[in-house]
Amino acid sequence: MRKVCVLGAGSWGTALSMVLEKNGYDVCLWTRREEQCDEINIRHTNEKYLDGIVLGEKIKSTTNILDAIKDAKLIVLAVPSQKIREICRKICDDIDRDQIIVNVAKGIESNTGKRISEICFEEMPNNKYCMLSGPSHAEEVSRNIPTAVVVAADELEISQRVQDYFMNEFFRVYTNDDLIGVELAGATKNIIAFGAGILDGIEFGDNSKAALMTRGLTEISRFGVALGADLSTFSGLAGIGDLIVTCTSMHSRNRRAGILIGEGLTVEDTEEKINMVVEGITATRAVFKKANQLGIEMPITECIYRVLNGEIDPKTGVTELMTRSKKHENEFIFKI
Repeated sequence: MRKVCVLGAGSWGTALSMVLEKNGYDVCLWTRREEQCDEINIRHTNEKYLDGIVLGEKIKSTTNILDAIKDAKLIVLAVPSQKIREICRKICDDIDRDQIIVNVAKGIESNTGKRISEICFEEMPNNKYCMLSGPSHAEEVSRNIPTAVVVAADELEISQRVQDYFMNEFFRVYTNDDLIGVELAGATKNIIAFGAGILDGIEFGDNSKAALMTRGLTEISRFGVALGADLSTFSGLAGIGDLIVTCTSMHSRNRRAGILIGEGLTVEDTEEKINMVVEGITATRAVFKKANQLGIEMPITECIYRVLNGEIDPKTGVTELMTRSKKHENEFIFKI
């Protein structure tokens, strides 16, 4: 049997279902909502998330999560990061040891500061886990636009098995053994993308965004290395690759949300208008808290955090960043 399961029928879960279906697998796509389930099964569309896309016949949807995971060789977690623990607890008693967990959510648990792998290992300690990440907008993947991503696990053999599931002529998958780095890069780049959107919202230019992206990469690399990541990961697809695509594209909900904040909307109004989870907002708060606990200097993250909390307006935040004490450009690894 060639059944795989995708938990979460948002844009990314649906796009990855299309990749897996194209590769010859029977995909069970789980959603909480009956009307979305019916749309996928009857009309073969998911218009709220991927407008104009027709889904393959081997993609079937269900609202029964235990039916979804039954007999699936691969279980893809495509729900927002703050829902991961809830989903793990729903399935932990019914999964088999040989089912591989593939997380594609890019975030950090807000109340604990834990990475998604740490959550999964706590709730499902007997299952192999990996993270799939990289510069990959669902809107483009669903249209077979060439995309390159990375899959990371503690065991190379697991990464290679998952690589085989997903890789095709439109979707290239590299392996990586730095699970910590890939997870942290995916979560923290959302903060910088959110900041890039704020700069667009206040109508600053390319110079400002280039500075933000470059110093943002320094900042998230510093955070990652302090938590055990390999520095080189942040120069790869999960790091600079994902940072570029989320800071520059209107497909990025983090950038779009930042634009609205820069234009003067409140956080609540922004989240309502985006109408999807904005991981950058949650990540900013979680990373700022953890960085403070560990004494890691993250001025951009701190600035965005204060903007979100209403302590400063975006333009004041930029001025504060520009007038910080003088620094040497490369003093970011050891002076944390």
